Amino acid sequence: MATPANGRGRRIEPGKGGILLTAIDCFTRHGYAGTSIDRIARAAGVTKGALYYHFRDKEQLLFEAVKERIGAFESYVLGKVEPIADPAKSLRAIARICAENAATDNHRRFILTLMVEALDTNVTLSGEFREMLRRFRSFHRHLIRSGQESGLFRNDVDASAAAETFVGGILGAEVQFYQDPEAIDVRSSLETHVDQFLAWLTMPPDAQRRATQSAREV
Repeated sequence: MATPANGRGRRIEPGKGGILLTAIDCFTRHGYAGTSIDRIARAAGVTKGALYYHFRDKEQLLFEAVKERIGAFESYVLGKVEPIADPAKSLRAIARICAENAATDNHRRFILTLMVEALDTNVTLSGEFREMLRRFRSFHRHLIRSGQESGLFRNDVDASAAAETFVGGILGAEVQFYQDPEAIDVRSSLETHVDQFLAWLTMPPDAQRRATQSAREV
């Protein structure tokens, strides 16, 4: 398995951490409306009193469970990418990790779905997702600027806009895969995305203008 984000096959430990892992499993399988405090308590093997000792209500439990999974994924990505000195290889590694998680981790699918649903229904969760995406873009922006400073990437590209484009491609590929997994190969899609992104990011300005002009003439 690519990351520790998926709870399947793991022994649930007692306490808050175990409850959070059980909760995200229940929310993923049954949805927010279909997951009750009773259901989570039974699945975790604890009393409702033990659950309420740690969490005020189901909404707080959802928030904490999602936040914990986001944190686990971010820590995993940092652990894999930070030792890589080459920014281009780092971007490839991130795309590969995201593809592996999309294909193997139902928690990630639930969180991505919830990210959209929370826009109009849960201000607190929406704020957490907004900060998550800002951190994700900021991390990529740093990688791109590092590549620019080292001469690997073009300096005429706005690093913030490039980071937004890269992250957008990753999320878009995942959504397509979740919607139509039989038709979309998420690994191939993200490999193509990073190939094209790096080709653009490393293309000299003169070559880019010639390519753009040739495309318009066709």
